[in-house]
Amino acid sequence: MTEPLEKLIAALREELQHYGEMLALLEQQQQHAINRAADEMLVATTAVQNQAQVIQAARRDREKCQRDLARDLAILESSTFVEIAGLLPAAYRPLVESLVDENNSLLQRVQQKARQNHLLLSRSVELMQQFMSMFLPARETQVYNGHGNRESHVLPTPPLYEAVG
Repeated sequence: MTEPLEKLIAALREELQHYGEMLALLEQQQQHAINRAADEMLVATTAVQNQAQVIQAARRDREKCQRDLARDLAILESSTFVEIAGLLPAAYRPLVESLVDENNSLLQRVQQKARQNHLLLSRSVELMQQFMSMFLPARETQVYNGHGNRESHVLPTPPLYEAVG
């Protein structure tokens, strides 16, 4: 059991490291958005997307290690960490539980920061669309209905320039 357990611990540590890197990238992305640094924002967004792929790969690896350890413990491969931890040697339990708790905590922080960035970026796009509509009137606009939902309405296209004459 030692080898599958050591692999799981290493996988949990790696996943934790990648969540930490993602949190740092999301904070950087947020600062670029606040500072309206467009070029840096593009680079940061690409880095966030790449890190998301790294996290997915690390999670798959950790899940495989978790299944391997469950199989080694002769329990269902779909067993949770709570079920697995109860079967681990006492010396390893606190470490595994701590790593799982830290991963869950950091994942929640990453999700919260990602939601904040999404709201910030959505608002920026909305403001830019309003600005652009002053110069390029849209054929369609968003209005609120009686239920508080936004609906699209088609508008007639005015001429770009009307001469007086």
